[in-house]
This record gives sequence, C-alpha cells and structure tokens, in this order.
Amino acid sequence: MTDVEHRLWFLLRGRRLAECKFRRQHPIGVFITDFACVRHRLIVELDGGQHAETRAAYDARRSAWLEAQGWRVMRFWNDQVHSTPDEVVDAIRKALSVGATNG
Repeated sequence: MTDVEHRLWFLLRGRRLAECKFRRQHPIGVFITDFACVRHRLIVELDGGQHAETRAAYDARRSAWLEAQGWRVMRFWNDQVHSTPDEVVDAIRKALSVGATNG
C-alpha cells in the first residue's frame, strides 16, 4: 500500500467508520479495488496525479463497469486524504448512510 492508502485504511479498518467492514485490495470481476464495503456495495478509490494525466478514460470505463454490477464508486485524490481527511471520511460516511437507507 502507498502512504495515502495506509492513512485511509487506518481510518476505515476495524469497523471504525459507521461500524462498517471495509476490505482493502478487494477483487471484483477482473478489477482490484482499493477499498470496498461489501454490505453497502461501496468502493473507495484513491487516485494520484497519473490518473488525471493518463488513466482518466480507463478509470471512467472501470467505474462504469463496477456501477453496472451494482456498486457505487467514490474517487478521491491522494492529496485530499492528506490535506482534508475529515472531509473524505465525512463523504464516505454519508455514502454509507445513503446505502443503508436504499438497501
């Protein structure tokens, strides 16, 4: 894991966030997701600068496929986790609460 993945994993692991279990490096189809909450079908992906430059189209296709399988995909830039981790966690918490009310 990268430094930023370690940082977010510390905040997600052990049911620390809304008592939801997250898995890291969770396989779905041919893809490996950064973090996934299976119960709420929520994927959290962290993107570095290379994603903006060379991987945007691939990431869009990947997210579309995952969403077609019934998953919700959240993407955060690495610098968001470093500079505003509370905002990242709040956004994930809100997504989990939406998932809880919708099924």
